[in-house]
Order: sequence, then structure tokens, then C-alpha cells
Amino acid sequence: MYQVVPGGAGGTITTGIPLKQKMGKDGRPLVGAGVLGVVLVIAAVTAWCYYIASLRKADLLKTELLDLNKDGFLIRNQAGAIVFRMAFRSGTLDLDSCSKEGEILRCGRSEAGRLNFFIQTVRPKGTVMCYRVRWEELESERPVEHAMSYNGSHWYGGAESSTQRWPIVIAGQQAPKPFVTSDVYARRDEFGGILERYWLSSNASAIKINDSVPFHLGWNDTERTMYFQARYQDSPYKPPPGRPPFTELSYRVCVGSDVTSIHKYMVRRYFNKPNKVPSKAMFRHPIWSTWALHKTEIDQEKLLQYAADIRRHRFNCSHLELDDRYTSRYGEFEFDPVKFPNASAMFGRLKADGFLVTLWTHPFVNYDSANFGVGVQKGLFVREPTGALPALVRWWNGIGGILDFTNPDARDWYASNLRSLRSRYGVASFKFDAGETSYLPWQFSTRRPLYDPSTFTRRYSEMAIPFSERAELRVGYQSQNISCFFRLIDRDSLWGYELGLKSLIPAVLTISILGYQFIMPDMIGGNAYRNRTDGGRRLPDRELYIRWLELSAFMPAMQFSVPPWEYDAEVVQIAQRFTALHETLVAPRVLELAYEVLATGDPIIRPLWWIATGDETAYKIDSQFLIGDDLMVAPVLEPGKQERDIYLPAGRWRSYKGEIFDNKGPLHLTDYPVDLDEIAYFVWM
Repeated sequence: MYQVVPGGAGGTITTGIPLKQKMGKDGRPLVGAGVLGVVLVIAAVTAWCYYIASLRKADLLKTELLDLNKDGFLIRNQAGAIVFRMAFRSGTLDLDSCSKEGEILRCGRSEAGRLNFFIQTVRPKGTVMCYRVRWEELESERPVEHAMSYNGSHWYGGAESSTQRWPIVIAGQQAPKPFVTSDVYARRDEFGGILERYWLSSNASAIKINDSVPFHLGWNDTERTMYFQARYQDSPYKPPPGRPPFTELSYRVCVGSDVTSIHKYMVRRYFNKPNKVPSKAMFRHPIWSTWALHKTEIDQEKLLQYAADIRRHRFNCSHLELDDRYTSRYGEFEFDPVKFPNASAMFGRLKADGFLVTLWTHPFVNYDSANFGVGVQKGLFVREPTGALPALVRWWNGIGGILDFTNPDARDWYASNLRSLRSRYGVASFKFDAGETSYLPWQFSTRRPLYDPSTFTRRYSEMAIPFSERAELRVGYQSQNISCFFRLIDRDSLWGYELGLKSLIPAVLTISILGYQFIMPDMIGGNAYRNRTDGGRRLPDRELYIRWLELSAFMPAMQFSVPPWEYDAEVVQIAQRFTALHETLVAPRVLELAYEVLATGDPIIRPLWWIATGDETAYKIDSQFLIGDDLMVAPVLEPGKQERDIYLPAGRWRSYKGEIFDNKGPLHLTDYPVDLDEIAYFVWM
């Protein structure tokens, strides 16, 4: 049998090989090769499918400049550099549960169970890119914790602290603890009385934690990370009623072209703004407090003498601040008849001499006050968890109740007593002291539940609104719209970073970044406590006092307590010269910027990187600052020094001595001479 196969153009081709014989004997290897070929084709197709699937998965786990994996995510800037890293410490994602719909990348499971996780891309106008991130547990009450890497950059923001550094310096390891307001003068390791859930980095990334999160903060200096945790267990945070205590960690991360522009975007988008500027006199003239000089021993005669001495030494005065203690007991609103035998006549005399007076006030009513019984009867106090009894709290002046400012009755009672003092004596305003969450019991109840304990700080700060023209607060949480001065926590009469002179600039820069621009840097020279004063002296060290005075002259407001005439005639002359410089040079600039704050929220006191965004040196400078963009200040902050190194950003600058520095790039002035009665400052031309 032969097979005839059609040929090509040459006709037919015949072969003399029988067909049956060929298939039966030599065909088996060909069949095997064919099968192998089919297998290889199938394998190749399968590999191609897996490859295509992996590409699709890789594409799925990217959204704009963000890359997600099971253990965390990273964000790049427009140039491709990694500027933000976040790791998932409390769980890993099941990537097979992830999907992408438009701008939202969503996952439904972790290795532990169901969750609601998503990252949503938001494209504002300009060069900013933002991401909304949410990890919500749906089955478990366990904490949710993410770890943000410093990523080789410098970070700013968060909270006032006792040892303030700029940029943030983390030391040691801290398990996440409640991020709530605290009195860092009494509790040095806690977060301060002014705080916000906001951080900003030198590589132009920023993070804002959502208000709904039961937020705890920790850190690790070895790993160079900050831990962001949400939890209800062992915490003062409470879940909303009717909801299981499943935790949610949600936040926004934004990336921009430079640190200044991304901060401007965040402030305009997420921060409150004040609605008016406080009294211009507080910007122009010093406030004179009785505290550091007289402590609780103040009386009518001493106050009148204090006012007379101010006039005798030819100083201006925004107002006199009558501090603790003018009442017989804490929680009362009547003058102590022994210490102030004729308060009405005293106020009349002070008014005739051109003095306005503000009074110290606080949220406590001690148990030995007649008003304690009033508060119990009317239900005005924060209560213990069952709500049956008022909670007793300990503060620096004793034990008593703390007013519940979520209760309209308590707010009205407190405000009516303040109004009574104002109408009876012509009191100009009040210094609102305390207000930190740390003075609440660990477990407590209020008329309106506080799911976030720091809301108590917010409610207390609202009590200053009717008196904001000359009011003073030392706490702030979501309180930037309260248009009064915010005072730094009390300072010790020391040189260093722990509540000393060196802490002033870092603290002012920090709370400026948090949106609080009307800043009072506490009393010149500090509190003058003997146990917290160099050498245990009655007065702050003379050199320290002068350097403190010089720095304060370039702040939005000046506050004296230890008066300069407690030293000598030279100190009085220096004080007269710098209060005049504050009035003529600083206050006009600050007031102009203050009105801009109402619209922008931008800082009045600015870090040097504000105008030198690409300069690594500018990111780390904590002993110089800007007022606006054109006045740079470099005080001496070291004892025994009459010179300092100064960094000048690029530009044309004129020194206070008249020197002109016209530099194309940054300039370092080494051992620049600054006498004891001078402060170095430069004006951009």
C-alpha cells in the first residue's frame, strides 16, 4: 500500500514506504514527542496565565504612587523616591481578598478574620496627593497598630512636651499610650496640654489621624518608628453607645512637593482657624503677672505696689494678671477679705492709674469650699463611672471636684460667676489655668459621654470665648478657632531643654505647626521655684533672665512676673529697650501676620525651613526662627556666651548692626559676636 501525497509545482510525489508498516513500528517516538509538545504548550500557557495574573495583582496593589503588600504600604513622590512607610504591626492582609474599584483599593480579610480595609486616593489641585487609610476590625476587639517609619527624614508636630526638641527626638521604647492632654509640668513623661493628631516630615509628607480613632501613640528609637494604635481595652477611650468595641484606625496621608507647601495644604484643609485677633495691646505691651514674684502670698497692698513700680520704672502694661490666690478657698469667686479688705476700692484705684486687671481661674472646686456643696447638689461635677457620686480629684492645690463642662448647667454656673466678677469689679478677662485630661479620674462619667477624653479640654477651652479679647489658655485640642492667647506650660528657671530656656523655641514652633498662632511663651525667667532654679536662688540667674527677656521680645506677646528692678539698673534699662523694640519692630509685623492667620492658619513664628525647604541644615535648627518670611532671630541660649553660630538662608539680609549679607546660597556665620545686652536678628531685603 502506498500513499500518494499531492505535490507542489513539480506534480505528485510518491514514496515507496508502506503506511501501515511505518505507523506500527517507527511512529511511537513521534507520538511521544507530540504529547510532550502538548504538555509543554499547556505549561507555557499556564505560566503565561500566572504571569498575567501576577501582573494584574501587582497592578491591583498599586494605587497612584502607593504600593501595598500584606505587611504595609509605601508612598513615593513624583520623582519616584520613597517618602512614607507604614507597617501593619497587629496583623497582615489576605491579599486574595483585595479588589480595586476606581480610586479605592479594598481588602476584606486579614490572617485573623474579617475586616474593612481600604486605601482611597484623593487628588487635590496642585502637586498634592492624598490617601485615606482605614483598618476596621469586624470580628475582634484586639488593637489595631500601624508603625510609621521615620524613613530618614525629620518629623515635627504632635504635642507640647516637657523636654521639647525640634525636630522630634524619640528616645527609648514606649508602648502605645493614650494620646490625650496632660499637665507635663507635673507629669514630665506624658503628652502636653496642647496637642493635635498631626505630624509633618521634611520629605514633604504629612499624616492626620481621624478624630474618631481611640488613639494611642508609642515609639521605638532603635527601629526609628512611631506606633499608631487604636484600642479600647485598658484605655480611657469609649466606643459609641450601641456599637461593639471593635477598633478602627483611620488616617490621611498627604504628599507634596516640599514641606512648606504640604503643611499649608494640611492647615487649610484640616485645621480650625481663629475668627478674630485678640486685643492689640496684648501684642504691643507686656503682661505683668503676680505669680513668680509673689506666688500665693499676693495681697491688696502687694498688687498696688506692683502696679506703682511698673509706672515708676516707666514700663507700658497691657494688663495686670492677678494670679493664685486671691480667694479664701479654691472654687470660690469672692476676694479673700483678709488679703483684699477693699477689693472694689483697689480696682477703682488701678483703673484710675490706667491698669486693666485679669484674674486667674481654674476648673476645680475644693471640698472645703462652700461651692463644693453647691456643685454636689446641682450635679455640676464630673462623676465616678456609675454616675451616682461626684469624683474627687487631686490637683496641685488640693482635693475636690472638677466641673463637668459637657453639662450646660455647669457651664452656665461657671460662666455666670466669671461674668459677676467682670461686672462687679471691671475685671478685663481671665487666665484659664489647667484643663488637661490628666486631671480627670482614669474612669469617669460626664453628662454627655466623652468618647475621646481630650474633648474635655476642648469644652473647657470654650469657656474662654466670651472673654477672648484678653483671655489666656494653657490647653488646646481642636481649639485653634478660640481667638485668644495660648500660653506655654510653666517654665523652670533653667537653661536647658526640659522646661528651660532652650525649650522655648522648639515649643513655640511645635504649637505653631499645630495651628495655635497667638502664643504667649510664659513668664520671662521662668517660675523662680527655688528647687527648680539654677543654684537654688530666689531669683532666676541674672544672665538667664536677660537672655530670656531678649528672646521674649521677639515673641507675639511678652509676659513679666519677676520684674527687672529686682536685679539692678542695667537690667531695667535692657528691659526698657527691648520692650520698646518689641512695640516698634516686632508687634507691627506680628499683628499684620495675625490678621493673615484668620484666612490661612499659617504660623506667625516659623521654622527656617519655611523659606529654605530643600536645605538639610534648616530642617534641624532649633535655636533660630522667623517672624513671617523676612525677620530672622538668633538669640543666645547658652550661659557665659557672647557669640553664637548663625545660619542665614539664601537671600539678601541686613543685620541689626547694619551689615549686609548678600548670599546666593546658605551662609554660616561662625562665632558671630552678640553682647549680653543684644540679640542677633536679620531683616530680609
